[in-house]
Amino acid sequence: MQFTTAQKRAAAWCLIAALVVLALWLLGPVLTPFVVAAVLAYALTPLVNRLDDMGKGRLPRVVAVVLVEFLFIVVLLSLFLLIVPIMAKELPVLREQVPLLADRLNSSLSPWLAQFGIHVALDVGSIKAFVLKYLNANFEDLFGSLMSSLKLGGSVALAVVGNAVLIPVALFYLLMDWDKFVARVLELVPPHLRGGFDSFTEEADAVLGQYLRGQLLVMLIMAVFYAVGLALFGLDLAVPIGVFTGLAMFIPYLGFGLGLLLAVLAGLLEFASLKALVMVAVVYGVGQLVESLYFTPRLVGERIGLHPLAVIFALLAFGQVFGFVGVLVALPASAVLLVGIRRLKNSYMASRLYKAGPG
Repeated sequence: MQFTTAQKRAAAWCLIAALVVLALWLLGPVLTPFVVAAVLAYALTPLVNRLDDMGKGRLPRVVAVVLVEFLFIVVLLSLFLLIVPIMAKELPVLREQVPLLADRLNSSLSPWLAQFGIHVALDVGSIKAFVLKYLNANFEDLFGSLMSSLKLGGSVALAVVGNAVLIPVALFYLLMDWDKFVARVLELVPPHLRGGFDSFTEEADAVLGQYLRGQLLVMLIMAVFYAVGLALFGLDLAVPIGVFTGLAMFIPYLGFGLGLLLAVLAGLLEFASLKALVMVAVVYGVGQLVESLYFTPRLVGERIGLHPLAVIFALLAFGQVFGFVGVLVALPASAVLLVGIRRLKNSYMASRLYKAGPG
C-alpha cells in the first residue's frame, strides 16, 4: 500500500504529538513550576512592559520585574490570609456550638426520619469527644501535629516548598527575557508557515487576553456581591468570606464550593437556625445565577466557547498531568487548544477529503 506525501506528513505530526503528550505525562511533576511560571509571565509581561516604558530607560527592567512580582505575591498571600480571621473567629465558636448542634440535630432529625421507617441516631458522645480532643488543643499541640504530619508526608511537603521557591525564580527570569524567548521560538517556525503561525498566535492572544481581563473583572464584582449579600443578612464574617469566595473563583467550581462551605459553617455557628441556610441559599444561589447567566457571558465573552463538559474534562485532564496547579491553568490552556481545534476543523471542512463524495 502506497502512502502519499500528505499522509506521511500527517502521520509524522501525529507521532510528534503523541511523543509530546507522553513527555508531558512523564515529566508532569518536573514541568509543573515552569508551566505555572510561563502562564504567570504571559499575564504579567504587559504590566512589566508598561512600567518599563514609563521609566523611559532611566530605570533598569529588573526594577519593573521585581515590583510587579512583589505586588503579585502580596496579592496572592492576601487571598490566603483571608482564611486567618475566619478560622480565628470560628474555631472557638465551633468548639462550643458543635455539641449543641449535634444534640439539636439528633433530637429533631431522628423522630422525623422514624416516620419513614429510617432509624438513625447520632453518636453525640463521640462527637463531643472529638471536639474536646481536636478543638481544645492549643497552638503548640497544633504545631506539633502539623510538623509530625509533614514528616510523614515529607515528599509532598518538599514538593510544595520546592515549587513555592522555584516558581518565583522561574517567573523572574521569564519576565526579564520574555521577548527574547518569544523571538527564539519564532525562529524555529519555517518562513512559509510564519503567516499561519502569526495568525494563530494573534487569535490565541486575543482569546487569552479576553479571558484573563474578563475573569479578573468577574472575580472583583462577585467578591463585592458576596460580601455585601452576606453582610445584609448580618453575618459577622461577611467581608472575608465574600471576598475569598469571589477571588477564589479563578479555580473553577472548587473556589465557589469552598466559599459556600465556609459561609454555611459560619452561618450555622453564628445563627444556629434556619436563617443560615436561607442566607446561603439566597446569596450564593442568586450569585451563581447572575455570574453564569450575565457577568461571565458579557465580560468573559462567548468567544472562548468552552462547553461545561469540556471545562470539567479540562480540569480533570490538566489536574491529572500537572496536579493541583494544573487546575489553575486548565481553562487558559484549553482556550488556546480550542483555537487550534477550530483551525483544524476549518481546514478539514475546506479540504478535498471532506468535499469528496462517496466513490
